[in-house]
Amino acid sequence: MDRLNEILETLPDFVKEFFIGVQMRTTVLTRLNYAYDLKIFFRYLVEKKYKNLDMREIVLADLEKLTAFDIELYLDYLSLYSIDGKTYSCEEKAKERKLSSLRSFFKYFFKKDKLSSNVCAKVDLPKLHEKPIIRLDTDEVDALLSEAENGKNLTPRQKHYQNIYAKRDTAILTLFLGTGIRVSELVGLNRKDFRMENNSFTVTRKGGNKAILYFSEEVRSALATYLDWLDAQTAENTPFGKKVRASHSDALFFSNQGTRFSVRGIQVLVKKYSQIVTPLKHITPHKLRSTFGTTLYHETQDIYVVADVLGHSDVNTTKKHYAQMSEDIRKKAANAVVLHKSDTPKE
Repeated sequence: MDRLNEILETLPDFVKEFFIGVQMRTTVLTRLNYAYDLKIFFRYLVEKKYKNLDMREIVLADLEKLTAFDIELYLDYLSLYSIDGKTYSCEEKAKERKLSSLRSFFKYFFKKDKLSSNVCAKVDLPKLHEKPIIRLDTDEVDALLSEAENGKNLTPRQKHYQNIYAKRDTAILTLFLGTGIRVSELVGLNRKDFRMENNSFTVTRKGGNKAILYFSEEVRSALATYLDWLDAQTAENTPFGKKVRASHSDALFFSNQGTRFSVRGIQVLVKKYSQIVTPLKHITPHKLRSTFGTTLYHETQDIYVVADVLGHSDVNTTKKHYAQMSEDIRKKAANAVVLHKSDTPKE
């Protein structure tokens, strides 16, 4: 919330009304992403459209003047832009998200009769081209967990930190690979969300809905080992334990600074180990989720189970992200219908 408020302080006052309006139906992470996207948009407006204004001076009447072409120019701008001397580039998926954020923003004020139209609704979402699906195979999963546990191939500096945080890192990777949760869901987990007696935990899904998920004994073992280590760190007043206690956080996973892990921090952690195990694959937390989803499908042969566990409201989303599943379904369907019954007489 602190980071969200920091961003809102740089934006026009009326933007805060939007965040209050969507608060009950969005997660903190969703609102934070909205804030990041809107800051880039307003920065663009004062850079290209209203050069004599500061971001905070923009009013709704200025948005009323925008056309669909202005929004299309903004999307083109996102292909290559600079902020504070650093260059950024948005591909199709990032442009789609930023346009979706704008659509929600304009739609809110249109419904409140404070804008005469939702000009963003007149702009088509960028066409997304399918990319090869990247996931870990069985040997790579084993190697990834082994690297987190032992750190045999890490640099001396990385090995220093791995010696301290091996149990934490192993628990994080095991939870990803054993449950398929999103990185945003993992960083939001609290210790009280877990029921170790029946291997279950409560997770807050996209949109704020809560779901109860279950985990295997292997995941339970990794979590229990981590929690024992965490308790020992705080009880013994180690440097890390002191940081955790000072933060007064009920988070499940803590960064090296003793605060709740950020999404970026988890991404860096996954990259550190995965680039050693499989340097030719760009492995992210989402790729670990894909690995779990694919494995679960091959074990259950039920795409509806996979969709439910992953938190997809539409099974087509599951098929889209796991193309191999769709191919397996088609192969299975080819032999499902028998056209010619055997003439062999029954005994």
